[in-house]
Amino acid sequence: MTRTETDLLGPVEIPKEALWGAHTQRALNNFPQSYRRLPRLLIQGFAMVKRAAATTNAQLGALPKDVAEALISACDELYEGGLDAHMAVDPFAGGAGTSLNMNVNEVLANRANAILGKSLGIYDPVHPLDTVNRHQSTNDVFPTALRIAAMWELGRLERHLVDLQAAMQDKEQQYSDVVMVGRTQLQDAVPMTAGQLFASCAEAVARDRWRVFKSIERLKVVNIGGTALGTGVGAPRKYIFRIIEELRTLTHLPLTRAENPVEATANQDALAEVSGILSALAVNLSKIAGDLRILSMPPVGEIILPPRQAGSSIMPGKVNPVIPEYVAQIAGEMQAGHQALTTALAGGNLQLSQYLPVVAWHLLDTLRLGVNGVQSLNQHCIAGLEVSEAKCNQHLTESLAVAAALVPTEGYDRVQAAVLAAKERNIPISQALSEQGIDAQRIAEALNPARLRRLGD
Repeated sequence: MTRTETDLLGPVEIPKEALWGAHTQRALNNFPQSYRRLPRLLIQGFAMVKRAAATTNAQLGALPKDVAEALISACDELYEGGLDAHMAVDPFAGGAGTSLNMNVNEVLANRANAILGKSLGIYDPVHPLDTVNRHQSTNDVFPTALRIAAMWELGRLERHLVDLQAAMQDKEQQYSDVVMVGRTQLQDAVPMTAGQLFASCAEAVARDRWRVFKSIERLKVVNIGGTALGTGVGAPRKYIFRIIEELRTLTHLPLTRAENPVEATANQDALAEVSGILSALAVNLSKIAGDLRILSMPPVGEIILPPRQAGSSIMPGKVNPVIPEYVAQIAGEMQAGHQALTTALAGGNLQLSQYLPVVAWHLLDTLRLGVNGVQSLNQHCIAGLEVSEAKCNQHLTESLAVAAALVPTEGYDRVQAAVLAAKERNIPISQALSEQGIDAQRIAEALNPARLRRLGD
């Protein structure tokens, strides 16, 4: 069963019970559905913008009270997820986001009319453009909704990074006295403590945390009220200055109106900057995941990862490092998303970034992946991770790295002679050092954890 609506291009058939209208149906006909769904946070961001606009317009006398109340109620339903089934356009629809904005407008109009006891598709008294989109344009609504959604998710990501940093610092304290072989270029280098290993991870995560926190500053400036180009054409001055106050109250975010809305509409480089910060996070996540896999693999075994699931369908007892592998895959996807996002933003022309739909998808997808990766790494890996002191001691005893720690006190040539003897005669480095007159006491002093933690000799 269908109903018929008419738009600029003529009549169009729409499923009878669908809350969307002609514009959305054109988008569904034009843009094949991908396996992706519109990000829930982006829909919520749109709901906030439309609610703020309805409230502001009602305060200014631009909407009748009963119409505004019905529209606000519909916005609340959209925010809570009650209308998700009718948000039907594909995230990659063309038109600089107009299809998504019109999907929202039509759904809210039909739902508000239904609240008022009216039939679907009549758009009286609530019209998708004259009412829901009043004093707005896709070009100020879409980027504002996207920034709101991204700021919400950035807040979540920061909180999970705080937890991961704390978990790394706990491991730093727990294993501060365990001495292990430090390695460069996958070769033994000099001794270090396991605590120092985790301290390095904690510091990297701390930088990610700070960068993510500062990202909110980059996104809080929005162009709402600027309408199509940022000039404000089509919106009264009082609306332009009041809607930002309403949005700030609704979202609990430190939103601020762009001083130059024309520039804020034309240029979206702040989104590329935030995406770059997420790409930097992906670099650190990938590095940490890779290190955990190396140090936990046999025969190294210096780190014991929590067993999360059986690892093979053919090898009994095999347990794989599934959490680091999961995190590494997420990191790769985050970096790929950054590339797609920057390519889309670089393709903007003149007064608009027309590929904002794909930018929105990748920014919010990357944020969600980052949240999932950090949370999983912390809860399912770092929290239950252990360091094998026995393995660390074994490898330290067998490694020539011990010799490097003795160079400052025993001299390079003397230590080198012991290293060469150990290699040529296949004897333990401790025996070769002893033959050079370097006893066990001096070796122990060189490997003292307190000395290794102290910066310099």
